[in-house]
Amino acid sequence: MPDLHTSYLGLSLRSPLVASAGPFTGDLDRLGELEQAGAAAVVLPSLFEEQIEHETAEIDRLFTVHNESFNEATSFFPELDDYNSGVDSYLELIEAAKRRLDIPVIASLNGTNIGGWVKYARLLEGAGADAVELNLYTVAADPSIDGAALEAEHLELVALVAEEVGVPVAVKLSPYYSSLAAFVVAVQGAGASGVVMFNRFYSPDLDLETLDVLPRIALSTPEELRLPLRWIGILREHLSVSIAGSTGVHSGFDAAKLILAGADVAMSTSAVLHDGPGHFATMEAQLLEWMTDHEYESVSQMRGAVASHSVTDPTAYERANYIGNIVSYSSRVNR
Repeated sequence: MPDLHTSYLGLSLRSPLVASAGPFTGDLDRLGELEQAGAAAVVLPSLFEEQIEHETAEIDRLFTVHNESFNEATSFFPELDDYNSGVDSYLELIEAAKRRLDIPVIASLNGTNIGGWVKYARLLEGAGADAVELNLYTVAADPSIDGAALEAEHLELVALVAEEVGVPVAVKLSPYYSSLAAFVVAVQGAGASGVVMFNRFYSPDLDLETLDVLPRIALSTPEELRLPLRWIGILREHLSVSIAGSTGVHSGFDAAKLILAGADVAMSTSAVLHDGPGHFATMEAQLLEWMTDHEYESVSQMRGAVASHSVTDPTAYERANYIGNIVSYSSRVNR
């Protein structure tokens, strides 16, 4: 049987199939089901700095708003430092997951300022997380901030967090940087132990009756795999850090594509939400089936076998891919 073992962020994994952040990874029972089905590691849902700070500020406001009017009642309230805020629940989830699971537990952090990222990353490490994933979910909506300034800020926070914590740091990226290849290499230079390609930005919708701007969440489709597939294939030769492929991983065959392009692991959420935690067993069986049929003995043998530097025509990952598709499609339509 093919050997599925791989390494990600310096962590030894039984397979390259990882459960990425989502509703299931925030529930302890579901985490147990994911491990039992074959998930080699889990990424907990993101801890959002905005939610923590808002919650803390609201608690503080409620505790102090009537200080002068009802001074005699203040002794009944606990000190704010003892109040169980959202971060406490998250730290408890990490601790409980570490007690229950035998696979690595990766915490996820989505911050808004450099000081916040460092502060909470330390707390996640202290709770026992095996690694920290920095979720760079920033919509560059302010026209007064240019791309260079935004990228410099992101690189600074990666460097600070990587320096301040002792566990590996992965950076989950969007595909929208002005020069993605250069930025990813710079993330490696800033001290990250790995990169995750890619984050999916959830776009708003409009209600035509109320004219409200509404959040819409849609699960990924297998077609979305092509974006991380392209960039992993292009960047594998330029990176010595771990690469995780994320978005569009719905089967073991999708995972095989990412590994062939150069990924160390393939992360899935949408397929598991659709089919349940047991889908990891199906994906593992599919990956083993493909490896057996194509005579691959291990994941390490597969990794990067079809990366841009390993194929006859490296430009197939670049503009030539676009030109070839247009010509091919036009030929089919005109028959």
